[in-house]
Amino acid sequence: MEAYGSIICPSCAYPLEIDEVNRSLVEDWGKLPAGIKFDPSDQQILEHLEAKVKEDKQKLHPLIHHFILTLDGDDGICYTHPQYLPGMRKDGEIRHYFHRSPKAYTSGTRKRRKVKTADEEEGTDTRWHKTGKTRAVSDGSGGKIGFKKILVLYSNYGNQKKPKKTNWIMHQYHLGVTEEEKDGQWVASKVFFQLQPRQTSIISSNSMHQIRGGEASSLV
Repeated sequence: MEAYGSIICPSCAYPLEIDEVNRSLVEDWGKLPAGIKFDPSDQQILEHLEAKVKEDKQKLHPLIHHFILTLDGDDGICYTHPQYLPGMRKDGEIRHYFHRSPKAYTSGTRKRRKVKTADEEEGTDTRWHKTGKTRAVSDGSGGKIGFKKILVLYSNYGNQKKPKKTNWIMHQYHLGVTEEEKDGQWVASKVFFQLQPRQTSIISSNSMHQIRGGEASSLV
């Protein structure tokens, strides 16, 4: 494949290699209006995943790997603390990744959720914990294209203390007709650090009664 060089994204300074496949697609690179970002729906994420798994060049966008990074082996999400994943920051922005879903043990079906941490104490560990129900994702025509599950990162597993919930969140997607992904199956995930919600004013019941009664009053 002939290489033509590279360009630098004016927004994030990411170097994008240009070749004969994507040259025409990047001619207007950087000319999009401010505020546009990569924010696919659940269905679109699974469509990107399906194109990757099937290696369908007709459906796999030539630039998709610049927006959904592929992680494998010891660099995968189920091994690395999210703060060390490429491109990750604690600013609430979402990062997308393709990665495999490995088993926790050689036997059984339990998936690996534990991640490595530099400051891990003996007898404790940090791991992703599923929260809520696994939900089916529609293909847009009434059928199912795959499933989505939400996981939260917890620390202090394995000791006498109560596991501590962190602000790291992961939405994981897999293809198929079953709620659980298969061992080694490619999945897609979006990971982010959830910022603390803004504090809201507390309105007293007396003030609410005044509002409902139409009385002219000011709330302090």
